[in-house]
Amino acid sequence: QVFRSRFGHHGPRLLRLPGSTRRGRSAMTSPMKRPAAAMDQDKELSFPKGFMWGSATASYQIEGAAAEGGRTPCIWDTFCATPGKVKNGDSGAVACDHYHRFKEDVKLMKELGFPAYRFSISWSRLLPKGRGEVNPEAVKFYAGLIDELVANNIRPLVTLYHWDLPQCLEDEYGGWLDRKIIDDFEYYAKVCFEQFGDKVTDWITFNEPWCSTVLGYANGEMAPGRKEKPDTEPYLASHHIILAHAKSVVLYRNEFKAKQKGVIGITLNMDWREPLTSSEEDKAAAQRALDWQLGWYADPIWKGDYPESMKKRCGDRLPAFTEEEKKMIKGTSEFFGLNHYATAYTQAPDGAAKSVSMWGNIQEGGYFEDQQIQLIDDARWKRTDMDWGVVPWGMRKMCEYIQEVYKPEGGIIVTENGCAVLEDTVEQAKHDTERVEFLQGYVAQLHQAIQNGADVRGYFAWSLMDNFEWALGYGKRFGIIRVDYVTQERTPKASALMFSEVCKTNVLKVPARVYEEAKFIMITPSTHRKSTKDAPVSDLLAKD
Repeated sequence: QVFRSRFGHHGPRLLRLPGSTRRGRSAMTSPMKRPAAAMDQDKELSFPKGFMWGSATASYQIEGAAAEGGRTPCIWDTFCATPGKVKNGDSGAVACDHYHRFKEDVKLMKELGFPAYRFSISWSRLLPKGRGEVNPEAVKFYAGLIDELVANNIRPLVTLYHWDLPQCLEDEYGGWLDRKIIDDFEYYAKVCFEQFGDKVTDWITFNEPWCSTVLGYANGEMAPGRKEKPDTEPYLASHHIILAHAKSVVLYRNEFKAKQKGVIGITLNMDWREPLTSSEEDKAAAQRALDWQLGWYADPIWKGDYPESMKKRCGDRLPAFTEEEKKMIKGTSEFFGLNHYATAYTQAPDGAAKSVSMWGNIQEGGYFEDQQIQLIDDARWKRTDMDWGVVPWGMRKMCEYIQEVYKPEGGIIVTENGCAVLEDTVEQAKHDTERVEFLQGYVAQLHQAIQNGADVRGYFAWSLMDNFEWALGYGKRFGIIRVDYVTQERTPKASALMFSEVCKTNVLKVPARVYEEAKFIMITPSTHRKSTKDAPVSDLLAKD
C-alpha cells in the first residue's frame, strides 16, 4: 500500500508504475481513447430545482490575522512554527488576509453568482481560552461576514471544526486524546449556535475527521504532529470526535433547532475504492478501504456502531461505545457531507501492508497495517499538480455507494471537490483549462449519479481562492480565484467563470470529449496490474 497523504484532503497515495506520468500541466493532457462517434456533440446537463451550488474555504487557510483581534494560537500555528513541518516554513499568519478583506471577497462571490459559501470558524479566535469567555472581536468579525453574505443573498454554511484546535487545550490535556475535549467542543458549538444561529441555518460539526486523526496522530504530517502510537491514538482521537459531534447535534436539536430551524451534520472525506479484480480478496480489500476511512465515522452515525471489520481486526485497540452512546450517536447527521477528490483500484497485498507519505516517509504498523490494502492507479489517468489521478467516474460510484449503504434522509452534499493546477503566472491561472475540465468531468458524473438514484442536493467547489495548503504551504493552488500572496490581488480564473455559469443557470455545459472521458474504463494488465505484480514493493517505494 502506498499512502498518498493529502495534507488537507485525503487519503492514500497510489502505486505509480513505469509508464505513468508525473505531476504538472503536461500530466493532465493524456485522455483515454473513446470512439469518435461519441465525441460529436456537447452536452447540457440540468440539475434538480433547488440544487445548492457554492464554494468553500477554511479559517486557518484564508483568514490570516493570526495575532490580531484577540485570537490565540491553534495547533496549526504551533505546527507551522516547528522546523521542517511545513514547506518553506510557511504558515497561515497572513494567508489570504480574509479577516481584513472579507467584504471584497463576498463582493466577488456576488459578482460571480455563487449562491452559497462554506467557511469555518476559528475556535481559538472565538474562545481564546478554549472555553469560558467569548471574544467580542471574533463575534464582530464572523457576524459581519455572515451579515455581508446574507445581504448579498449568499447562503452561509458554517463548519465548526476544520482542524484548528486551540493550542491551550492541546497543552492542557492532549486535545482529542482526552475525553475532556467532548464537553469543551460542545460548549464551543453552543456559543456558535447562540451567536450566529439567527442567520445560519446550515451547520457542519467536523470537516474530514480522518485527516485530523490519521495525519495528525498516525503519520504526524499534520497538526498536532504525533506518530508515536499509530496503533491506538488515531482510533482514540476519532472516538472522541464522534462523541463530540453527537453531543453537539443533540444540543442543537434540544435547544436551538425549533427556533432557528436549521440543519446540522458532518463532512467526511473519501476517495472511491474500486476492486482491482472480481476476486473475493480484492472485493474485501476495497470494502476494508471504505470501512477504515468512511465507515469509521459514517457507520456509528448512520448505523450505530463501528464497522465489524474494524472491530474484528483492531480488537480492544478500537474504543467501544456504550449502548447509551450508540443510541445518542445514531442519526446525528441530517445530511451526508462528502469531500471527494480522487479514486484508486484496490487489492489485497502480499504480506504486510506498507505505505509511503507525500514526504516519502515509509509508514507501517498500526492504522496503516490494520486495513491490509494496496492501492493502484491507472497509468492512463490524467494527474493534478498534487499528483492525484483525475477519475471523475469515482465521484459517481462514491455517491451511489453512500446512497445505497447509508440512505441519508437529508441527501448528500458534496462539500468539497476540486484540484490543484500548476500556475506559475497570472496568465496561466486565468486560462486554467485543466481545472475547467476537471470540474466539468466530476460534475457531469455527479449528474449521472443523480440520474441513477443518488439523492445529491449540493456541490461546493474547493476552493473559492488559492490559500494555505497545510503542510504544503503556498506551493499548491486549488482556488478558482487566484491570490497574489504579495499584493493580495484576487483574479478570477477561467474555472470561476465556467462555474459561475453553472451556478446561474443550474445547467452544466460540458464538451462531448470531456463528458465521454469522465466515464468508467476498467484498468487493464498493460496499464498497471502486470507491472504491479512484477515489481517488488521496496522497488516501487524507492522509485516513487
